[in-house]
Amino acid sequence: MRIEGSVTAISWIPSEAIDGMPKLPFELGVGHYDEPPPDRIGGAQVLEQLRDLDRFREANLLHAWIDVEDGAIVDAGYWGGGLVGSTTFRFGRKAIVVPGVAFEVLRAEPEISGDRARFVQTVGGRAGFPAPRPVKGGPRFRIHSATAWTTLALTIHADGRVEHELVGASPFPRHWIYDNEGALAQKSGTVDFKTWYRESHGDNTPWGDEESPAVVAAAESALERELSRTLLSGEVDFVRRKLDEGEVLVEQATEGRDLYLLLDGVLGVEINGEQVAEMGPGTMLGERASLEGGVRTATLRAITPCRVAVVPHGFLGEPELEALATDRRREG
Repeated sequence: MRIEGSVTAISWIPSEAIDGMPKLPFELGVGHYDEPPPDRIGGAQVLEQLRDLDRFREANLLHAWIDVEDGAIVDAGYWGGGLVGSTTFRFGRKAIVVPGVAFEVLRAEPEISGDRARFVQTVGGRAGFPAPRPVKGGPRFRIHSATAWTTLALTIHADGRVEHELVGASPFPRHWIYDNEGALAQKSGTVDFKTWYRESHGDNTPWGDEESPAVVAAAESALERELSRTLLSGEVDFVRRKLDEGEVLVEQATEGRDLYLLLDGVLGVEINGEQVAEMGPGTMLGERASLEGGVRTATLRAITPCRVAVVPHGFLGEPELEALATDRRREG
């Protein structure tokens, strides 16, 4: 009997993910940020359509199979691979499309252990246009763009269970992980453009000597994704806050009614001094205080450096706040 499974990563550039001079083409409308990928994908054909629409920078599709006889795995193998997107530069009515440069797909031999097989695959590449800049390590100056990648692992069990893992990823851009059913399941928790731009090249990649461990957070609810897209696509310029690792955003039992949209990083939720949850990018926080008399019901502490947008009290109506709170209780 053959059992198949898959996991997919889509890497894309969210708004406000780039700092400094490299941000200038995006601000001028020459380059572009990417629209958030869909909440669900349907295999290689959908990925090819998204690539052709210039919706992502790269995708990693790890699809694997095992053959099982009398409860034992007798054979295993891969199919799938990578898709590297293009970059579109717009100058008025004209557009120049520069294809990305795909690197060799790295695959470990299937690791069969008892009633399970584990598969590991790395996909990546770089933009096709030059990006001259000083970098860390030799040589001190590079022309080619930095390298982006994801390393995925997939474990298929003889009883049909399929598990996935984001083993490692480049510090930039954002990486979304889709499970065996094609549903958005996880996200890379942080985006670090400066580190990526200066260090992700040559030996500092899986094609050299190093892998970058990824900070992973569970995907937020579909309602939160819809609200965050609405908030960030409007004309309101929300106040942004940056938090260092360990810094507190709000303290339990203090007064406050503002909401917070976590743009980047991972926040820990603490109740009575005990961490009870971790929240990743795209999460809306603070709705309970607005609904329960303006008193914070938990402490929010930065597990990694974070960026948040402050959504003033009253910007969302009570129905949206109730819906957020209901979603949170359902997930808990």
